Amino acid sequence: MTDKFDDLDALKAALRAATPAPDPAKKAANLRMAKENFARAQESTDAARLTSDHPETKGFMRGVMSMLKSISMKGALTATTSLAAIGLIVLVLAPENKGLLTPPATFEPVVSTDQDTSQRAQAEPVVEQEIAAVEEDVSKELQAPSSTSTPSQTQSLSDSTSNSAALDIFVEEPFMSEPVARESAPMGGLFAAAPLATRERRVEGFVADAIAPQPEENTEAFSNEETSPLQITSENPVSTFSIDVDTASYSVVRSSLMNGYLPDPDSVRVEEMVNYFPYAYAGPEGDVPFNQTVTVLPTPWNEGTKLVHIGIQGQLPEAEERPPLNLVFLIDTSGSMNQPDKLPLLIQSFRLMLTELRPEDQVAIVTYAGSAGQVLEPTPASERATIMEALNNLSAGGSTAGQAGLQQAYAVAEGMSKDGEIGRVILATDGDFNVGIYDPDELKTYIEGKRDSGTYLSVLGFGRGNLDDATMQALAQNGNGQAAYIDTLSEAQKVMVDQLSGALFPIANDVKIQVEFNPAQIAEYRLIGYETRALRREDFNNDAVDAGEIGAGHSVTAIYEVTPVGSDAVLTDALRYAPEPETNGSAELGFLKLRYKTPGEDVSHLIETPIQQDLGIVSEDILFASAIAGFGQLLRNSTYIGDWTYTDAIALASDARGDDSFGYRSEAVTLMRLAETLSSK
Repeated sequence: MTDKFDDLDALKAALRAATPAPDPAKKAANLRMAKENFARAQESTDAARLTSDHPETKGFMRGVMSMLKSISMKGALTATTSLAAIGLIVLVLAPENKGLLTPPATFEPVVSTDQDTSQRAQAEPVVEQEIAAVEEDVSKELQAPSSTSTPSQTQSLSDSTSNSAALDIFVEEPFMSEPVARESAPMGGLFAAAPLATRERRVEGFVADAIAPQPEENTEAFSNEETSPLQITSENPVSTFSIDVDTASYSVVRSSLMNGYLPDPDSVRVEEMVNYFPYAYAGPEGDVPFNQTVTVLPTPWNEGTKLVHIGIQGQLPEAEERPPLNLVFLIDTSGSMNQPDKLPLLIQSFRLMLTELRPEDQVAIVTYAGSAGQVLEPTPASERATIMEALNNLSAGGSTAGQAGLQQAYAVAEGMSKDGEIGRVILATDGDFNVGIYDPDELKTYIEGKRDSGTYLSVLGFGRGNLDDATMQALAQNGNGQAAYIDTLSEAQKVMVDQLSGALFPIANDVKIQVEFNPAQIAEYRLIGYETRALRREDFNNDAVDAGEIGAGHSVTAIYEVTPVGSDAVLTDALRYAPEPETNGSAELGFLKLRYKTPGEDVSHLIETPIQQDLGIVSEDILFASAIAGFGQLLRNSTYIGDWTYTDAIALASDARGDDSFGYRSEAVTLMRLAETLSSK
């Protein structure tokens, strides 16, 4: 069946719109005139003859309604119902009312006689019953929803039908935001309609789509890999990975626990949970963009192993040194965003961000839903009222043309770019890319081709139910940006206000970490988290291989669990035919190397640091990060943490809360308690 109104649907709507409210007096007069004119046309005033097959008067219109119900091919009814429609309108419209049709001018008034009056009196009850039955049938037929129509389409017909000699009919084309008008035509040419030229209804480029129904089932998909496996140092001494400053996983975990259920283990990326929290690691000195601190401490969940904690602290530039920002808000306005924790929260979040921008910064807004459109030209951040008006006018509806939105957003960003300025597209979405490019691999290829332009891409996720985490990760990881998930206004404050500098101002690109462990000191090791950020050993020195970015003031944490040679915690047996390990005389546990690029440069810089025994001072920051790492492993059902429990994680995190200015660490302890309760059910 077609989604368009066909001719029969249009006829029904026209009949409904043209029928006035019942008026007993006018009704009686019209019935009397109709009967008299019919009798005169037949040159007889005799009553209808009853037969054995039809003992009761059924009437012409009841026969018409029976025919309409019995014929299934609507196209065949076009010609056969036109006359019936005209007849019905003649019957129900008062002569003095300007209806769609009036009786022909050749009809002359009928002079009543006593005989006529007597016959009318006898026929009146029968006719009254007949017309009442017809009206009931028509009412039911018009009230019944059409299999191909929608309430908005029916309303369009009612509103566009007037009591005039001409009738305008509107039909809603699929995937069109504005009705297609058929030319006004008299009833004789009612269905010979010619569509007018169509166009998208835009307000400064915004496509106004109808609100789509919400998804009936959970379609969330998360991007993750199996837990990083244990590595035997003598066989594979080198570990290489890209840093990760994303925080989306922690917010998703919080959302799940606050809604009363344990998170999907695939939604838990331990490094994102650890990196959610700010840490006061030692900052850099001189011209280097960041500083690295290495600390070795006992493992909380395994007495026979140690943790090698690597903390990286980015430099926070002075406010006057910050370059101007060119921001393109790429906002998903598809039907799936029509929920309180999606588009409304998104608008509130961007409102918070605007308060942190400077007058020389610029903002443009691109939306996508069915097709992409620019709703705000590049506008100085000082014109906050103009920007807020554009945001407040957004509404959700339609499908999700992610590809078109990305293409237009990048085009706008490139047009705004100037030397020395930072360009960034901020994509705000529930991650549901169901039109255009939606496969993560295809998106990766597309974004890789765009990031060389110097425009960064960050992704903000909103809402639950159809969160496409794989797509969000593919976009952020390959667009030189950050992925965050915003489930509350407090989280919006954290991401878009408190940590705005780190989110928007990169100080180092393509940051890679490589650790070589000493087999004479370390028998086994494993990297906690970073499963989706693993790199090959040769990727470390290849400047063409993309990696993560560090923003101004960002802190990044990576944690290894290592097993010293001779420890009872060694999980693997020595090989029978393996050569004896050589003693190199070094007491170092390993050797840390970092590579990074200064923004705008193509050649990387190298930093090297040896990892010594019992290195560093164990601070509250380091202990709290360890507690979160254990918490994440519990949520992932890791087999590497033995009999360590949520109670243990709660105790460690509570003791290491320290200066919890924003309450993030106290909230984490609350989430641990919730997880403990839910896991015991």
